[in-house]
Amino acid sequence: MTTLYGIKNCDTVKKARSWLEQHKVDYRFHDFRADGLTSAQVETWIAEIGLDALVNKRSTTWKELDDAIKNNFSEATAAKVISANPTLIKRPLLDTGKQKHVGFKDTEYSAIFN
Repeated sequence: MTTLYGIKNCDTVKKARSWLEQHKVDYRFHDFRADGLTSAQVETWIAEIGLDALVNKRSTTWKELDDAIKNNFSEATAAKVISANPTLIKRPLLDTGKQKHVGFKDTEYSAIFN
């Protein structure tokens, strides 16, 4: 089953959810804040998507991190940091069961589900 990861009050997540519902895509919504994340999930995403694609370094959460954490941020430390601060993840994260995609563009979703 398709899973959409994000936070419920994010405008981009709302757009993605609306698109999925309008196009009758059966999906489950997983709220990072309410449902949490495990380091194992994050490690899998880093391996599949890549750290640079997964993390939003323009986010408020990133900017508020301690400089020591940001300066030592790497694949070795990322899973723990992201698990503790899930809003570091670019939203939404779409898991179709076959592929994972970050962000939302209606043209990309059309291609994914066509």
